[in-house]
Amino acid sequence: MAKQLNLLSAGQVIPTALHAEMQQSYLEYAMSVIVGRALPDVRDGLKPVHRRILYAMHELGLTPDRPYRKCARVVGDVLGKYHPHGDQAVYDALVRMVQDFSSRYPLVAGHGNFGSVDNDPPAAMRYTETRLAAVGQESLLGEIGGATVDFIPNFDNSQEEPVVLPAQLPILLLNGCSGIAVGMATNIPPHNLGEVVDGLIALIDNPDLPDEKLFKLIPGPDFPTGGEIWDLEGIKTAYSTGRGTIPVRGVTKIEEIEGKRGRHRRTAIVCTELPFQVNKAGWIEKLADLCTHGKIEGISDIRDESDRSGMRVVIELKREASASVVMEQLYTQTALQSSFGVILLGLVAGQPRQLTLRELLQEFLQFREQTLKRLYTHELQETETRLHLLEGLLQALNNLDLVIRILRESADGTAAKVSFQSQLGLSETQADAILGMPMRRITSLEGEKLRQEHQDLTQRRHSLQELLGSRDALLQAIKQHLRNLKRKYGDKRRTRILTPKKSPKSAKTGAQQLSKPAPSSVKASQAEEATLPLLTPKSAPKAAAPEKVILEFSHRGYAKRYPIGVEAKPRTSTSKKVEVLDNSGGDFILERLKAQTDQLLVAFTRQGKAYPVTVAQIPNITGTEAGKPLVSFLPAAVQKSADSITAQLLLEENLEGTDVLLLTRRGRIKRLAATELPRTSGRGITCIKLIDGDELWQANLAKVGEQLILCTSGGRLLRFEVNDEQLPLMGRAAGPKPALRLGKQERLVGAEVVNYAAVEKSAELLLVSELGYVKKMPLDTPRIANRGDIGTQSMQFNNTDGVVGMVVAPRGAKVLLLTSEERLLSLPLEAVALSGKDGMGDRISQLHRQEQVVSVTLAP
Repeated sequence: MAKQLNLLSAGQVIPTALHAEMQQSYLEYAMSVIVGRALPDVRDGLKPVHRRILYAMHELGLTPDRPYRKCARVVGDVLGKYHPHGDQAVYDALVRMVQDFSSRYPLVAGHGNFGSVDNDPPAAMRYTETRLAAVGQESLLGEIGGATVDFIPNFDNSQEEPVVLPAQLPILLLNGCSGIAVGMATNIPPHNLGEVVDGLIALIDNPDLPDEKLFKLIPGPDFPTGGEIWDLEGIKTAYSTGRGTIPVRGVTKIEEIEGKRGRHRRTAIVCTELPFQVNKAGWIEKLADLCTHGKIEGISDIRDESDRSGMRVVIELKREASASVVMEQLYTQTALQSSFGVILLGLVAGQPRQLTLRELLQEFLQFREQTLKRLYTHELQETETRLHLLEGLLQALNNLDLVIRILRESADGTAAKVSFQSQLGLSETQADAILGMPMRRITSLEGEKLRQEHQDLTQRRHSLQELLGSRDALLQAIKQHLRNLKRKYGDKRRTRILTPKKSPKSAKTGAQQLSKPAPSSVKASQAEEATLPLLTPKSAPKAAAPEKVILEFSHRGYAKRYPIGVEAKPRTSTSKKVEVLDNSGGDFILERLKAQTDQLLVAFTRQGKAYPVTVAQIPNITGTEAGKPLVSFLPAAVQKSADSITAQLLLEENLEGTDVLLLTRRGRIKRLAATELPRTSGRGITCIKLIDGDELWQANLAKVGEQLILCTSGGRLLRFEVNDEQLPLMGRAAGPKPALRLGKQERLVGAEVVNYAAVEKSAELLLVSELGYVKKMPLDTPRIANRGDIGTQSMQFNNTDGVVGMVVAPRGAKVLLLTSEERLLSLPLEAVALSGKDGMGDRISQLHRQEQVVSVTLAP
């Protein structure tokens, strides 16, 4: 039997309690995971594996202006020099830094298959290629060196690696980070570069900036996949405490799509953006499974029509299904609405710490200030060293004859150096520089270059001394660097931050409001955007104080304004008979509105685009001049094209609950939230998607509960209520729905939005035909129907006639009729007898033979 070793007696074993050894070993393991693997450093926002990948690529020279290199080469260098772990773990980290749907600002550029939002795996590292992205190279590695950050030996003491990269941007906030350590985790959402830079600059200018102002500059996360954030409380809690839950929804819209094999058009929910980190293929599979088991009803088909241009998942609904009900099921049972749990945890001085948004920004600014101090100190030392040498070289050039004589008389270099020091008063370093100077340096041209270099370095030394001697100057340099990076790499926000509408009839909690989706599309047309400012045209003049004015729009498209105190020349008289007005100028006033100079006017063109014009831009004319064409305030490209203005709307300051009804020539209609219009840029926005041959005809402001009356050239009237069931809200890129059925030769000739509760007994309906027949009816003559119905025949005439216009006019008003002979007639409503829906009405006797009415409008 083998003899047992007596280790205890030899003193080679130290007795230790099991619980103490387990506690110590587990603590060391936990700290190793926390510091060396799972948590990012708040200074450069990187975990060790990401930092080592970027530094290895920098050493390989894979800059944005160099060709791509195989990822296998990069992974091999990282493993062999800095990160002795599995190759697949390193490659996975590299892949995530390439994916634009994982990182808001990818630090690495890739060439090849790096996966997709459908969770498709990337190609093997031997197939894909990579190099540094421009933002990663400049913001993280542009100042790398021993002078700016500390270096430590690698795992085998054969190389040195940086402890932290000299970040010029807070990458931890820009790209976010997620990681699970031992007993703790971090989950930081990505943010917009421009907003974060604005927040940093504000903190530099005012370190005691209130949280409310800071949160306005950085309103919330900005996910790479877009989406919509529907609750500000979660953002505020996360930024204030370091922990919070932010609800995120995908972006959807309602569209009318063509049915298969000649079937009727169907309503479909189209999803164009999903919440961050939601797998599109998995979401579609889950949705199909729920439909199969009957947990979600009303869906007839699901199609993924995504391509390189973007995501598009079409959820086709059954004919009897309600879009609002299906949307609610999608939000509650699928990941179309999910929550992002924010944990702002990072390493501060090697210790894990939960931070607020302000503390994260302050930690970065403190690190950036230290980095620049080290960089400028090192540069100042190098500048002074070089200046010292240049002063010696210039002194030698100024005493060239003496230098040559010393060299001729000296026995060797050592003797010459001693002579230089004694006779020219040079240091040992300067004397060595003169002895090592090539002969070409003594030419006049090279001497001038040395003098210019000395002058430039002197100025640079003065600048560096000023930067290091004044903290204010250093902070100004930091601000300038930040502005330059924002100018280069800043982009528009992708994730919209919205707040749900509050219903006056109920006082729901925030959670209840979030659980119930909007009635149709969840675009910004159903919600008020909480943080993005309203845009106005850059060309709009700035007025010191708003002025109350009168706006006038003419038949030929001219616009002008004048102060309210100035009386306008009346175009109609007080006569109760039909009169022929003076129309020698060929133009007349169509509309007269009260406005303020700071109000926004939106002009709609036939092609479905909307352009902003401030009232202050319209010329102030108090005389009888016509003004200026409204189209002249639009971009030059619109003025040169065949597109023209078809409608204009004056927007009020508070647009909450107000919608815009857009009608096309082919009898189609779309309801758009009016809150979309103030965000119109100077280049205009497309507010309706038109099919070939159709064009925008009219735009009206409306509110839920009001009613729309439509009139066709065939004398039919259709009246229906404006609500989510009849006419759901739609996004700007959506197409219109059928408003009513038109015959082959029919067209829309009138559309009026009426608040029946306010004007039903004080207004009347007037129809006018081309041949001059006029018919006046009570406002409730057309019965309430549904959108898309055929309507009620309300005027009869022969085959050669047709309705040319419809107006809703208050009692006692007058109507202006323009004829084919450019004559303008004033028709008082009192001159027309009230009748029912049957009959042709009364004929205007003032019309000449072969003369026809071409337009009808209410007298202003």
